[in-house]
Amino acid sequence: MAAAEENSALFPIFVLTMIALPLVPYTFVNVYLTFRKKSQNINCRCSVCFRSGKYRKSIFRRISNFSTYSNLTVLLLWVVVVLLSFYIKHINTEIQIFEPFSILGLEPGVSESEIKKAYRKLSILYHPDKNPDPEANKYFIDYISKAYQALTDPISRENFEKYGHPDGRQGLQMGIALPQFLLNIDGASGGILLLGIVGVCIILPLTIAVIYLSRSSKYTGNYVMHHTMYAYYHFMKPSLAPSKVMEVFIRAAEYMEIPVRRTDEESLQKLFVLVRSELNLDLRNIRQEQAKFWKQHPALVKSELLIQAHLTRETAELSPHLQRDFKKMLALAPRLLEELIKMAIIPRTQQGHGWLRPAIGVIELSQSMIQAVPLSARKATGGSSEGYGPFLQLPHFTETVVKKIARKKVRSFQDLREMKQQERAELLTQVAGFSDAEAQDVDIVLEMMPSISIDLTCETEGEEGIQEGDIVTMQAWITLRRWNDSIRAFPHAPYFPYEKEENFWLLLADASSNDVWMSQKVNFMDEATAIIAASKAIQELKEGSGASAKEIKIAVKEAIDRVKSGSRLVMAKFQAPSEGNYNLTSYCLCDAWIGCDAKSNVKLKVLKRTRAGTRNVVSTDEVPSLEDGAEDEDEEGDDDYDDDYESEYSEDDEDVRGKDARGAVANGSVHDDAKGSSSDDDGSESDGN
Repeated sequence: MAAAEENSALFPIFVLTMIALPLVPYTFVNVYLTFRKKSQNINCRCSVCFRSGKYRKSIFRRISNFSTYSNLTVLLLWVVVVLLSFYIKHINTEIQIFEPFSILGLEPGVSESEIKKAYRKLSILYHPDKNPDPEANKYFIDYISKAYQALTDPISRENFEKYGHPDGRQGLQMGIALPQFLLNIDGASGGILLLGIVGVCIILPLTIAVIYLSRSSKYTGNYVMHHTMYAYYHFMKPSLAPSKVMEVFIRAAEYMEIPVRRTDEESLQKLFVLVRSELNLDLRNIRQEQAKFWKQHPALVKSELLIQAHLTRETAELSPHLQRDFKKMLALAPRLLEELIKMAIIPRTQQGHGWLRPAIGVIELSQSMIQAVPLSARKATGGSSEGYGPFLQLPHFTETVVKKIARKKVRSFQDLREMKQQERAELLTQVAGFSDAEAQDVDIVLEMMPSISIDLTCETEGEEGIQEGDIVTMQAWITLRRWNDSIRAFPHAPYFPYEKEENFWLLLADASSNDVWMSQKVNFMDEATAIIAASKAIQELKEGSGASAKEIKIAVKEAIDRVKSGSRLVMAKFQAPSEGNYNLTSYCLCDAWIGCDAKSNVKLKVLKRTRAGTRNVVSTDEVPSLEDGAEDEDEEGDDDYDDDYESEYSEDDEDVRGKDARGAVANGSVHDDAKGSSSDDDGSESDGN
């Protein structure tokens, strides 16, 4: 019975231990990440973002942000831990271990006369004849009398002194930290114990496994449905026009699952009238085009209309149901666009190259989504090849304001950025009619906008020049600068209701053949991870070239300093193509800002192989190729890029001829001045300052 009581008393301790083991480290990690994220958040402080309420932390919003399932579960578990701790403390005071010497207030090994003397002294205090208190009577009978009896009997005393128990040596006792009623397997308790064992050991693991497998079979690691990936891969074409990217983007399975209600029809009809000019309908056959548009799958119609409403900033009149669907679509958009970019640059040819035009189109769509700028605003107008789209991401700017400042020879976005602050303030207040506060908002956003520069080299490790079949190592340092000297920042995006980090995509591509040779996503938010990655890459590179330990240490230190100053290292390898001169272009494209990209020309010279053998040649069997029938899709997709506005990175004959003048080759390695450029090549280049 005593053993059963002891096991029952240990059960709360067992439960407390099992809860605390995962709960304590999980809580500390989450608290650390929360404070770290809070310290890294650099939000736009203009009045437009403030009025949007995007970054305001009201009491209701703080509660709603905290009231997630995981946070509430953690809070509930901590309440359980506190209650169990108080309960365990209470039962520990009630359970007293039987120690005869301690009960009588003696040291082990005392004489029998001293034991009797102590017993008589305690009897005066606790004997029923001396003390009428029931508790004293109980203590005297259960403890004092038993202790005296155990120590006055010679055999009992000897056993206790030798083995710690009056009855002599005790066998090893093992128990289970479960409540006593579960340990009584007779009757219903046995069934409860059996159900508990089956539930914890069999049903619970199976349930977790089924949930995990069902979710993993439906979603990728980026929480995008596999059906979405299949659709994106199938509909992606090499010459996909920027305006056609929208048609591929809305085919995501996540969007197709959003319900289309009968009550939405009237609101969608009104929305269609507002955004009709953005739907690329043929005005010569407008009736047929409208009928064709409405004959699409209802989910496609709804998705495109809601996204176009966001791009044109016509969402104020949406019904409550459509508002919820609209916010859900925007919440999913960043990860869907990222996967769509990957589907464009995924190796499609035997050489392992992706497609440039659709990749640029997807990034342009991402920029427009974050800044809520219609795609039509990015068409070349007048003397600017970038359109007036970049201006619309600035607070208080409209198409009318752009036309006003264009009369003062401010025709491109870069012209506005390069103006002195005082001149820009006078222009905005006197010509555009801005107030001083509105002009200050423009300066705040311009100070946040990034300027990118690229320092890119290509070389064959340990060899002079690049020969066909070599494994070429590309090393690129991407440097970010802002006028406010910050590195980490969230973009100014008052119309996008969620926080969105800036991501940059580095593409090394051949624009003439539409091939992407290399691609990599770059992020400036996590400096610690970038330091580790850069240190490891530089160390491996130097070790491979046979550098000494001192040289490696110096190179690693320089890399760490560059990362801390706002640079990120991108390393990649690709196999050198056949002999010839290749006019490549390096792009560093931001997915959140318009007009903040860098574009520079790279000239790569590949020599005829004279070295014996072929080092590390990648087999063509290892390069993913197109599925059957994709070649036919490529031919059909050539028409998709016609009759559409030119992407801001489209190259004409003059650009191609200019590559020979701007590129440079030194000893077979590519040296690029990496001067950042914005959308156009006619004077709107950014120097990265």
